[in-house]
Amino acid sequence: MQGFEGELLSLLPRLRRFARALARDAADADDLTQLALERALKARRQWAPGTRLDAWTMRIMRNLWIDEARSRSRRAQTFAPEEAGTLVGSDAHRDIERAAEMHDVDRAMNALPDEQREAVALVLVEGLAYREAAELLDIPIGTLTSRLTRGRQALAQMLEAA
Repeated sequence: MQGFEGELLSLLPRLRRFARALARDAADADDLTQLALERALKARRQWAPGTRLDAWTMRIMRNLWIDEARSRSRRAQTFAPEEAGTLVGSDAHRDIERAAEMHDVDRAMNALPDEQREAVALVLVEGLAYREAAELLDIPIGTLTSRLTRGRQALAQMLEAA
């Protein structure tokens, strides 16, 4: 019992990143992460020891996000994200440039179609093997490879233009 919870806790940073890639919003990502952890804890008996807990939990998270996206219509955001105000008053020029670059990457990731963003997040950000990512997304490896290639190309073009 403690082993499962400890492993789940160690996955928290990766789950948070994946939630951010899915939700595109920090608050929604926090909510999604919490829901996924709750669901994983409730369903712990369904997880087969010896299998990848990260892939199992990410599948739970993705399914929750699909359910959430279907149940509500997203309205356009008119305000700057909260993170945009974190560097106000900072004299660290390099930190400001790094934050601007990360904002460009974040904006480029958010501009990708859902299928490409999921593939990029799982393989390039989270480091899942192609086979694991394809199984998590329930698609053939060839489809994953195609989405990943198109996603990489689109990111490169958007970041060059930024």
